[in-house]
Amino acid sequence: MLWRKFNGDPIQLPIKSAVEQAIKRESEAGYHLKVCIGTDSQVKGRETEFATVIVFLREGHGGFMFIHNEKTLQNYSIKERMLVEVAKSIEIAYELCDLFTLYDVDMEVHADINTNPHFKSNEALREAMGYILGMGFAFKAKPEAFASSSCANKVVN
Repeated sequence: MLWRKFNGDPIQLPIKSAVEQAIKRESEAGYHLKVCIGTDSQVKGRETEFATVIVFLREGHGGFMFIHNEKTLQNYSIKERMLVEVAKSIEIAYELCDLFTLYDVDMEVHADINTNPHFKSNEALREAMGYILGMGFAFKAKPEAFASSSCANKVVN
């Protein structure tokens, strides 16, 4: 899996090592971190692109993020696509959760799913929430899910 920084610089280390380095660096600099993980997707013609982000928030001092993009030709219904987004976020959250526990970093999984039943993505809300909470992770949906609806949304090509 290839990850990069927001400025486009590739992350050479395995993502778990890069995240651990970031946590150590920020903690040593005196920052209290919170991490939010989210995925967004966009369909262009026959192609669906997913962008997953790991957003590091420095309490009161901005933040930074790591980004992973991937494309597929698989065709999804809106509900399937929302659940694939959530699965991608959970996959990375699960890979990293022991680091967050070790370094006492709060983590949330953000789903780009609207809580308003008038939106099509709302069809996937119950399943997504059950999936995330069932894995033991804190959950946020729109409009609070900024990692997926703002950050990942900006980096999905």
